[in-house]
This record gives sequence, structure tokens and C-alpha cells, in this order.
Amino acid sequence: MGLRINDIIPDLTVATDKGSLSLHDWVGDSWAILFSHPKDFTPVCTTEFGAVARLAPEWEKRGCKVMGISVDGVEDHRKWKGDIETASGAAAGFPIIADEDLAVSKAFDMLPAEAVLPDGRTPADSATVRSVFIIGPDKKVKLMMTYPMSVGRNFAEVVRALDALQTTERKGVATPADWNVGEDVIIPTSVSDADAKAKFGEFETVLPYLRMAALPN
Repeated sequence: MGLRINDIIPDLTVATDKGSLSLHDWVGDSWAILFSHPKDFTPVCTTEFGAVARLAPEWEKRGCKVMGISVDGVEDHRKWKGDIETASGAAAGFPIIADEDLAVSKAFDMLPAEAVLPDGRTPADSATVRSVFIIGPDKKVKLMMTYPMSVGRNFAEVVRALDALQTTERKGVATPADWNVGEDVIIPTSVSDADAKAKFGEFETVLPYLRMAALPN
């Protein structure tokens, strides 16, 4: 059975360029993002690591840790970080898991259990290791997204999704399509009109099952 939303992530002990880490201890009581890559020194992934590095103030503002995953070794990760900083102008201060034995890739359902890394492999051999996992302080998977190797991920969308997840969990609401912080939210259908008025004040009934309101300060 693969990992699904609301599953607790496996508490693996992983080798990283910043030492050995327990995933549960690393998450602690924070939000966390794991983002994976099929190989070091690849063009699209280098730009993505740079994007994550440049967003360091945004992750800190949201109390969110970030960690990369790649199926190469620790020394390759350390060398690759030099390329990432050259390309992006930002230092990648976060750890990168050296998933050479594919333990993380398999536990997070990015590769089948029988997957191996052949001699002289190319990124195509681990092409499905291209996922983002947003994890809550309860160690549960809150969101997953997977991209092909040819398409760079939109980390502005990852930030937006993190904002929406934190808002819905803290405020007991839902968010509409394309929502950004400060915009109206959706009142859950489980909340009565009377309770909605008490909590939100005025709200708009677009449809019997779709009510919009501003978040209380």
C-alpha cells in the first residue's frame, strides 16, 4: 500500500549532506516539505533547488522546514550545491537526503519495491522521483504533487498551497480555487448558518452548499 494523504510518514533514519537524521525528529513540531529529484547535476532540478533556496525567508516565515531528496551520494550533493548557488545566486542551506539505496523513494511510493539503480544509470531510471510532499506537525502527509522531468515545478504554488493548508487547519475553513492569503474563504457545509454568522459575521451564499466569508482577524 502506497503513502496517501493523511498517512503518517515513515520514521526513516536518512543520510544527508548535513549528517544522519530521523525524519520524525527533523519534522518535530513544524510544518515540513520534502521535494525529490532523480539525479544530481541535472538542469531542471538545479533550477528547482535554486528556487527553494531563494525562498528561504518564506519558509522561515511560515515555520516550515525543507529537505531535498536525490538518489546520489552525500559528496555529490555537496558538490551540486556549489552549482545550485552559482546558477541561482542563493545558497542551499537545507539538507539533501542521499537516497542511494532508494529506501526513501520506495517508502514514499515514488518507485516500485523492486526498483534498482543499474550501472551507468541515467535520470530516466528514477524519473518518478519528482514529487513534493507537504507534511504537518502531526507527521501526516497533507499534500502531494508529482511532475515529469521536463517540467520545472512552480514553487510559488507550493508556497500558496502551504498557506492554504495552514489556514484551513488553523481556522476550520476551506479555500476556493486560486486562493491567496487575504481573500475570502469557504465556510464548511458542516457549519450551520447560525454558527457561520456567529463566527464570520456577514457571509455570501453563492449556492446552498457554497458560502463565502472573510476570515475574522
